[in-house]
This record gives sequence, structure tokens and C-alpha cells, in this order.
Amino acid sequence: MIGRVAIVLGLVVRGDLAIAQHRLDVSPAGAFQSVTAAVASTTNGDTIVVHRGLYHESQIVVDKRLTIIGDDAPVLDGDGKHGVLLVTADDVTIRGLVLRNVGTSFVEDRAAIKVTNARGCVIERNHIEHAFFGIYLANVTDCRIAGNILRATGRRETESGNGIHLWTSRRITITDNRVSGHRDGIYFEFVHDSDIRDNISHDNLRYGLHFMYSDDCRYVHNVFRRNGSGVAVMFTKRVQMIGNRFEDNWGSAAYGLLLKEIADSRLDANVFSRNTTGLLADGANRLVAVNNDFVGNGWAVKLEASTIDGRFERNNFSENSFDIATNSRSPSTTFAGNYWDGYRGYDLNRDGVGDVPYRPVGLFSVIVEHNAPALILMRSAFVELLEGAERMIPTLTPEILVDATPAMRRVR
Repeated sequence: MIGRVAIVLGLVVRGDLAIAQHRLDVSPAGAFQSVTAAVASTTNGDTIVVHRGLYHESQIVVDKRLTIIGDDAPVLDGDGKHGVLLVTADDVTIRGLVLRNVGTSFVEDRAAIKVTNARGCVIERNHIEHAFFGIYLANVTDCRIAGNILRATGRRETESGNGIHLWTSRRITITDNRVSGHRDGIYFEFVHDSDIRDNISHDNLRYGLHFMYSDDCRYVHNVFRRNGSGVAVMFTKRVQMIGNRFEDNWGSAAYGLLLKEIADSRLDANVFSRNTTGLLADGANRLVAVNNDFVGNGWAVKLEASTIDGRFERNNFSENSFDIATNSRSPSTTFAGNYWDGYRGYDLNRDGVGDVPYRPVGLFSVIVEHNAPALILMRSAFVELLEGAERMIPTLTPEILVDATPAMRRVR
């Protein structure tokens, strides 16, 4: 048996007990030459420092309350087979490691770092490369995932896992991570009361962010760029999405943000820029969208007939091919105080509000909604003539979808 090489770091007092904390060093030429061996020699509260080197290890089970720290970016390589770290204990910290080469599996969810049935974990400042799943949390509470960089090179959705994957978890903080090349950058299912802030999720195969059945979560100041289909929010209540950027999500079925069967959610101060469709709302009931910018999209907003009682206020619509499209003749969503760069009204009393209401759904938008190939006529003189006639005597566009108080200049 390898002798235990440890340095007493101090004492932690818990109740009537004084628990000694020890440090174990792992290095290619040291007494502990693998993380697995070091974990086997620890007790609760110990710290393992992994020094620079390449360690071919997989399926390391962390079943004690430990802190595992990388010194000068040591590499744990799963050799393209199994996952690397499996955490089953509470209050485990993993920091400063490089984890790579987790193999694809169609029967198990292999991950560089997998945490199950635990609470209080901290996973921060790690680099994860070429992993099936990057960081995977299942039945976890009160954990923090921060400052990690996850890069994969998936080519097909069926052979790729998600970057940060959460299932049945609560009060999770995910902040300042960079995720690319996975199936979904960030994936939530049955996750509640969690905060996702200041992350960049880009160039993922399917979604930058995908979550279902995940109520009362907050998404703040994230960037979702060049993903297959942007962000999808499904079957969820009371979501807040504030200050995010949805950018450059292009494709025949792509969008910046899909809201599908959600309720009582809020979009505030987000930017939807250069997407095929900025926002697609299908069954998004009582949606409040305020202070958002829709710039340079194909369709800024598509409202399905299943979306009811929404409010769009003080948003900016500029340089979009179509501002609003809907398949409903009598939508219940209201618009007020938005800026529309296509508005040609006037403001005689100079109060900053147009004196003539604006109808954001154009006739050509209605035609394209029913006959997509008609897009070939876009910006033709014939279409401009039809649009002008429809504005004068509306017959085909929704009569009640109107902004009665359009802003004369950009709001905010």
C-alpha cells in the first residue's frame, strides 16, 4: 500500500469535533501518480492538488467531501472511453483541471464531470475538451458552475452530448462559462429556481440553450450566437430572460428564441440580431416583452394563434425584413409604445408619440405566411403597390393587431 503523503493544512471545527484537513499531491513522479490513488487515501475535508502532467484516467469516483485543484493545468484524459470524474458526495470542489476525450455512448450519459444525488458542489475554471457530455448534474442542489470553458467538435446531433446538462436539480448557479461544439450548449430538464448569467454559448449543433419543465429560472446577460436553432424554452412557467443576446442563428427552421407552451414569462432588454426569426411564440401565454431590440432579422417576431394575452411595449424594431407575422386573424397580444423603422406617420404635437396608429403586419407578410415561395417577390414594385393599398384600406391583415402609440424615435 502506498504510504499516505499529506500535509496538515489546519483544523475545521464541526460541533464538538475538530477534523484535520490534509493535502495530498498528485504528480507524475510523486508518491501519488494518479487521482484515483489519491482519492482512495483521503478522508472528508481533504484537498488533492494535481500538478502539471498527463494522467490517463477515467471513472474516478469522488465519494467523499473533497477539494480537487489543478496546479498549472494538469490533464485528465479519458482515452475516448468512459467519463472522467463521477461525484457522489456533498460539498465537492473541482477547480483548474483540463479534462478531455470522453467517448461517445448511446447507452450511457458519459461526462467529463458528472455529479449525482449531491449538494453544494463547486465546478469552476476547468477546461473540458472533446467530451461527449461536459458537465452533467442529476438530482443536485445548491451547486455553482463558473468560469469553465467547454469545447467539443461534434458533427452530428445523434453523436453529441450537451455541454452543461442539468436534470432534476434546484438552485443552481451557472455563470461565466464558454460552451461550443456540443449538441446543446446548456440543457435543463426539471430544473427550478436557478440563475444562468454571463455565459457565451456559440456554434452548438442544435441549441445554445434548451430547457423544458424548468420553472422560476432567470437567464441574465448571456450570449447565444451561431447555434443551429438558437434557444428553445418549452413547457415552463415564470421564466425571466433579461439582457441576453440572440445572434446569427440562420437556417430554414432557425430562430433566436422559441417559446413553446410557456406561461407568465418576461423578456426584458434583450437583443435579437441577425436571426432568420428573432422570436417565435407558440403557446406563450401572458408573455411580457419590454425594452428589447429586434435588429436585422428575417422575421423579428412570429406570433402563433396559440399565443394569448401577451404585451409588447417599448421595443425597437429596425432593419427587419418583416417586423411581425401571425397566423391569427384576431390575436390577443397587444402592442404599445414600440419604435418601428417602417412607421411613416407624424407627430404634430411633438410628444414623441405618433398620431396615427401603426399596423406592423404587412400584406406581404400574410402572403408569405401562406405561400413561402412568394418571398422571391420581396422588394418588388408589385409588392410595394399591394402594401400601400393594404395600408389605406386594410382587408387581409389583422385589424386589431396595431400599435396605437408608436414611438417616433428609438426608445431608451
